[in-house]
Amino acid sequence: MRRRWAAVSAVALGALALLPLATPREDILNFVFLVLLGITLAESWNIVAGYAGQVNLGHAAFFGLGALLTRRLWTTGTPIVAAMLAGAVLATGFAVVIGVAAFRLRGAYFAIGTLALGEILRTTVSNVLPEISTLPAASIAAYRLTDRYYAALVLAAVTVAAVAALASSRLGLGMRAIREDEEAAAASGVGALRLKLAALALSTGLAGLAGGLFAYYHISYYASHPFGPQWTFDALLMTYIGGVGTLHGPLLGAVLYVVLKEYLAVRWVDLHLLIFGALFVAIVLLLPGGLVQAAARVRRLLRRRR
Repeated sequence: MRRRWAAVSAVALGALALLPLATPREDILNFVFLVLLGITLAESWNIVAGYAGQVNLGHAAFFGLGALLTRRLWTTGTPIVAAMLAGAVLATGFAVVIGVAAFRLRGAYFAIGTLALGEILRTTVSNVLPEISTLPAASIAAYRLTDRYYAALVLAAVTVAAVAALASSRLGLGMRAIREDEEAAAASGVGALRLKLAALALSTGLAGLAGGLFAYYHISYYASHPFGPQWTFDALLMTYIGGVGTLHGPLLGAVLYVVLKEYLAVRWVDLHLLIFGALFVAIVLLLPGGLVQAAARVRRLLRRRR
C-alpha cells in the first residue's frame, strides 16, 4: 500500500509539471504553489512527530532560519540553489545542537520547549530586523512565478521521495519503535537519542529548504514573518487532517487544508478561522486517523457490500 501511494504521488507530481504549459493563469499556479509548499512543510513535520513520536511545536524556527539565510545570500548574488542549501544546513545544524538538550525533555515538556524556542527566535528577529525585506529592482523585474512553481514542485517531490525511503528503511522502523515505546526500544538496542536526532535533522533540513523557497517566492515581507507560529500549526493541522505517521496523509491533508483555507477566506472573511477550527475539531474527534482512516473505512465498507 505504501509503494502504491508513493507511485500515485509520483505520477500526480509529475503531471503537475505540465500545468504551466496547460494554463497561463498565474492565480492557478500560485494556488498550486501554496499546496506544494504545504506538502513539503507537512511531510517534514511528520518525520519527527509521525515517525519518531516527538511533537515539535517550534518547526517555524527552522523554516524561518532557512528563509532568513537564503534571502540574505540570494539578494547578495549567491545562486538560489546554493542559498537554499545553505539555509537548510543552518537549520539542520541549529536543530541538532538544540536537539541534544531538548530531547532530554519528554512529551508535553518537549513540545512546550520547542514552542518557546520558536517564539524566542521570532521575537529576536523582529527586534533585530524590523524593516521590511524587499528584493532589489533588478530581481523584481526578472521575477517569474513559473520558476518558483517548478522549484516548489521539485522540492515537494524530493520531500515525498525522502519520506517514502525513510518509511521503508531500518531507520524508519527504529523511529516507529521509539514512537510506540521508547523504553522498550532502548532495551532492545535501539539508539533512541541518535534516531531522534536523525529524524530532527532530516525534518529541519527539509523545513529549511521550504523556508528558502518561501524567501525566493515573496517579493517583500518582514523578516520575522517566516518565524511566526502559524507555520508550525499549519504543518501540524495538515498532518493530522491527512493522517499522522503515514506517507500520503500529509499530502492529502495539505491539499484539503489549502483548498478549505483559501475558499473559506474568500467566502467567509470574518468567520473563516472559526469555521475551519470547528471542522478540524470534528475531524480529530470523528477521524483521529485523518483522511487515511476515512479512506480505509470506505474500503472496508465496499468490501462488505461485495
